[in-house]
This record gives sequence, C-alpha cells and structure tokens, in this order.
Amino acid sequence: MLSKSLQKAAQDYRFQIASYAILTFYGYFTIGLSLAVLPIFIHETLGFNTIIAGAVIGSQYIMTFFMRAYAGTIVDKKGPKPAIIISMICFILTGILLWAAFSNSSSPLLALSLLAVSRLLTGCGEGMVGASPINWAILRVGEQHTSTAISYNGIFNYTSMAIGAPLGVLMSLHLGNWSIALLTTLVGLIGLITTINKKALYAISKEVRNSFFSVLKSVAPFGTGLALAGIGFGTISTFITLYYNYKGWENAAICITCFSTMFVLGRFVLTGSINKIGGVKIALYSMLIESVGLLLISFAPTPFVTIIGAAITGLGFSMVFPALGVEAVKSASSANKGAALGAYGLFIDISLGISGPLVGLVAKQFGMKYIFPFSLILVLSGVVVCIFLQKSKRNS
Repeated sequence: MLSKSLQKAAQDYRFQIASYAILTFYGYFTIGLSLAVLPIFIHETLGFNTIIAGAVIGSQYIMTFFMRAYAGTIVDKKGPKPAIIISMICFILTGILLWAAFSNSSSPLLALSLLAVSRLLTGCGEGMVGASPINWAILRVGEQHTSTAISYNGIFNYTSMAIGAPLGVLMSLHLGNWSIALLTTLVGLIGLITTINKKALYAISKEVRNSFFSVLKSVAPFGTGLALAGIGFGTISTFITLYYNYKGWENAAICITCFSTMFVLGRFVLTGSINKIGGVKIALYSMLIESVGLLLISFAPTPFVTIIGAAITGLGFSMVFPALGVEAVKSASSANKGAALGAYGLFIDISLGISGPLVGLVAKQFGMKYIFPFSLILVLSGVVVCIFLQKSKRNS
C-alpha cells in the first residue's frame, strides 16, 4: 500500500509539473515553426547574405537576453502568470508580422524589416516564458522537485521544436509560408487562453531580494558553461539548412528533429542522475558527448552520418541546462529564485544570440565547412569551465 501511495504521489507531482510545462510547448512551438524556413527565406528569397540572415535570426536571442531580467523580477514580485500572459501576446503579434513579411517578399528591405521586428517580439515572448513555467511548477510542487521541473520544461521545449521545425517546412512547401504565420498566431492564442485560466501563484518570503546583477554574478560561473555548450545547438538550429544546401543535400529539418528527439530522450532517462552524481559532473560528461556529435557532423561524408551527429549532439546538450541550472538555483536565496533562473537563462540567450552572426562570419570568411569545427572548439572550452567548477566545488 505504501509503495502504491508513493508511486501515486510521484505521478501526481509530475503531472502537475507537466501542466505548467505545456505553456513552454506553446511558446517554443511557435518558434520552431519558422526555425528551418526563415534562413532560406532571408538568404535565397530575399537575397541577403549569411551574416545578415544570422543577425536577423540571432536578434531574437538578444531581445530574450534583456527580457529575462524583467521576467525574473515579475516572477519574484507578482508570480509567473503575468509574465507568461505577456509572452503569449508577443507570439500572437509575431504571427501577424510573419504574415506581413511573407506577403511582401517582392520588397526585400520591407520584408526583412518586418522579420526583424517579428524576431524581437519572438525574443520578448521567449524571455518571458523561458523560466516562468519552471517557477510556476516549483511554486506548486516544491523546491525539492527543481531538477524535474527544469527537465520537464526542456522536454516540452524541444519536443515542440522537434514537431514544429519539420511541420513548418512541410507547410511552407505544400501550403505556403502564410500558413506558418497563421498557425503561429493560433497557437499563441491557445497559450494565452490556457494561461489566463490557470490559478496565479507567487512566493511569500521575508528574505531580502537582491539586485538582479548581484544574482547574475552568483550564477555566472554556471551560466558560462551553459553558454559555451549552447553554441553547438545554435549552429545546428540556425545554419543546418544552409549547411545542407552547401553540401547539396535535402531534408535538413530531420537533423533538428533528431537533435530534439534525443534531447527529450536524454531528459527522460537521465534527470534523476543530477541528484545522484552532481550537476557539474553531469554537465561535464554531457558536453563531452555533445563534442562527439559535433565532431561527427564536422567530417560527415553523408547526410545519414550528419543526422547521427545531430542526434548525439542533442543527447549531450540535453542535460547541460538542468545540471548547471540546479547548481545555479542553489546559489540563490528563496526570495531570488525567479531572478536566479532568469539570470541563468540569460547565458543561453547570449550563446544563441552571438552564434548566429559569429558562425555566419566564420562561414563567410572561411567557408561553410568550418562552422561545425568552430562550434566544437567552443563546446570543448565549456568542458574546461566544468573542470574548473568541479575543482572549485571540491576545494570549498
């Protein structure tokens, strides 16, 4: 009887976490829909070079960077619900602007300008929704389930992208780009209605709330490792379609799907290992696996080997965020948990924000074939950061 009771309790808190993580699914599904379509649209349809394509896509993450701090403040003061409502409104507006950009492809500068604004709105939406469902879930089930909440949030995140990216390509080919814009708007509306109907929760704490930059400083060592690991994902998500075109291959979206599928599988299977082995160690092992995947992509002679490399990269990257995230949250007081998650999330935004123009520059100056070896070097730098974090942890 006791065993069944414990199993029921475990299932109950997981279901509750999932009921908040679904909000992440709505948000990132809208992002995934256009992920594999926009680089081709900007580069081939509108006629702009890879640096501009990477900069427009990357501007989303720059905006996300600035919104994370604001989201963390809202979450700590008023709870996660207001932040997620704002995010869903941004995704609705993104869909409308996408439709306007796709409808004006004959005017490249106008279309590019509309896309740039849409990416900023997407970044705003991502910044507000990024860590907010995690905080909402933790408020509901307790801090002891932090690693599970972070992992489930990531599962819904990358599942949405695994579905959204190839679906967006299919819709673009068979229905037209307008259909992507319409579905983006509809999913944002569904997310908004779901959020409004959920009960608001917020933390009551007598502890002093530190400034955001003070919290940022405490999580920076863990965020640096995350940022370096994120370059691999940023390169795949932004440039895999252009890389496939360079190679003369087709179906680049399969790489994003396999990356996301293995990412989700890794989260399901390995989440419990964080509490057993330790966050920094798990992050270190994960980055080594990610490096193997990027090495395979760098020298892959066929699309099949590239897909395997993308899958291994996804498996490796899967545990980096929750592993270092648990350590980052531990470094903050109960009054600053929202700010800590927001500050920690900034580092993946920095990573994805600079990966677009940085990797685009590498492609322009040295050639497309060097973008994945370049990413591999940066991820290996993340391994070095984790080694120093582990040594520091032992000394303390």
